[in-house]
Amino acid sequence: MMKDYGELKQELRRRVLEQLDYGREQPDDEIMEIIDEVLLEEQLLRLLPVSESHQLRTELFYSLRRLDILQSLIEDPEITEIMINGPGSIFIEREGRLQELDMSFESEEKLQDVIQQIVAGCNRAVNEASPIVDARLSSGARVNIVMNPVALNGPIVTIRRFPDTPITMEELLRWESLSREAAELLQLLVRAGYNIFISGGTGSGKTTFLNVLSGYIPAWERVITIEDSAELQLQGLRNLVRLETRSSNVEGCREISIRDLIRTSLRMRPDRIIVGEVRGAEAVDMMQCLNTGHDGSMSTGHANSARDMLSRLENMILMGMDIPLAAIKRQIVSGIDIIVHLGRLRDRSRKVLEISEVMDCEDSDIRLNLLYRFEETGESPEGRVQGTLVRKGELLRDQKLRAAGLR
Repeated sequence: MMKDYGELKQELRRRVLEQLDYGREQPDDEIMEIIDEVLLEEQLLRLLPVSESHQLRTELFYSLRRLDILQSLIEDPEITEIMINGPGSIFIEREGRLQELDMSFESEEKLQDVIQQIVAGCNRAVNEASPIVDARLSSGARVNIVMNPVALNGPIVTIRRFPDTPITMEELLRWESLSREAAELLQLLVRAGYNIFISGGTGSGKTTFLNVLSGYIPAWERVITIEDSAELQLQGLRNLVRLETRSSNVEGCREISIRDLIRTSLRMRPDRIIVGEVRGAEAVDMMQCLNTGHDGSMSTGHANSARDMLSRLENMILMGMDIPLAAIKRQIVSGIDIIVHLGRLRDRSRKVLEISEVMDCEDSDIRLNLLYRFEETGESPEGRVQGTLVRKGELLRDQKLRAAGLR
């Protein structure tokens, strides 16, 4: 039955394509009118129930002007992740749980068409010569694409969908992601210009938390964001500059990396610089930002704990500059004030697991002052992890708070 439906849809799509005027750009309304005419000619609007004819009409339009079967998934606010493992296998994440969908692309060629439409929308390119690319949709969703010959089971597309409206601190408090006391402290630290680094694993909510903290930046400050693919949703900042990297292409455009953007941002009179994610040699330039008077800058990185994040930063800096490890540790201590570590628990909830203050170097090791740590107290009958962010110590480096007149 599904095969018959698929064949019918392909035939109708071919009929619609035959009636399009390729000599001009036709608006969406005209496309919908042509689809309705084709359906009327086939008497499908009379034979099919209203719901099915509406679905067929929408799917035909999406296959011509949108992202085919992906479009309805992208517009679903409950879906946070879409995973395409070749044309015949689609998984989604809804409410923290993975599930496989009973739907597929008509062919691998159709999936390839959708992929090219996605990358063209953000001036990227993907092909056999360059089979891996990071892109984004117009909605801000992050897209990772891996093609043949790297992907053995067909084109692989992973889409991280962000909320339509940015999440606020009040929502995080309602979800018990952190305590109100810790939230109030972080608000003060952002306003006072503390350099904050957010660490965590994949899907732990680093970008979301960075968006939330940015809401406390004074509205009059000049903020520059630097990202691989633009996904930050900073709110309430009038003097905001957004920069995005660019890949090289066969037309001669050279690559513009995060390192290039960080360097040029220093000449743009920033008050704060926000780097979406540090994952390589650009950590060298990020440390230069933090150590040259751009107080209140923020970034994120992948790590298993706040301590591991420091070790990863050391390794990333060594990737970009051959200097003694002791000098790297001193740069980190001087540049980063606070590390907020996030995690995803076994019930799929995202929580702040640790807030630590970066102190100094002691016996060639960076000393941390643990301010808060998540302590589990049990589990609800529904399987939800229960616990709270417990205060462990007091903030010791309060010079920036006092300089800002805060306490």
